[in-house]
Amino acid sequence: METFSPPRKFMEHPDYPMYREEVMSALDYNDIDPPIRELIRGFNSLPHCFTLQCCFGHFIHRPGQDIHNLDRLPSGTDSRIQYRIAYMAFCLENSLYGRVLYESLKRVPQLDPPYIQFGSADWFWNQWPNSWVLQVEPHREREKDQTVVGYEEALHIEKVRDLFFVRVGEVLARQKIGWRPDQ
Repeated sequence: METFSPPRKFMEHPDYPMYREEVMSALDYNDIDPPIRELIRGFNSLPHCFTLQCCFGHFIHRPGQDIHNLDRLPSGTDSRIQYRIAYMAFCLENSLYGRVLYESLKRVPQLDPPYIQFGSADWFWNQWPNSWVLQVEPHREREKDQTVVGYEEALHIEKVRDLFFVRVGEVLARQKIGWRPDQ
């Protein structure tokens, strides 16, 4: 996220239902990377949340490779690898349920703090108040949409990305079963 910043605080946003309807009516699930399509559908089924953008994260390791490929990294290479970040951007309702979800999402970086960040992206916030981003990116590159890394670091990022989406799925599952802050 080229405008990544620390997480902002919730603010009043009476137009949330209208914004949610606008975004949801324009959403085409076929445009979402297949590995996370159902995850996005799940978050969008929550009335206190809608997703703004997302990406599964892509590794480009050979010339001419599709930048949206879903290939796993090949075994053993000494080349530099372009990594296009994995992320999810959410807009949350300023309500009890929105705040509970916020607190759960905010804990996801505990999986691997040097490689997972939770924060705000200024350009999202300016259009959709109460929006936050979770991303998988080396901390040193947290303000970029892509970076070039060595093979060993790319392998680590791939592993973290996979765990990241599992953890985000667990957050969603708790929301779906009606988890409350006192549980």
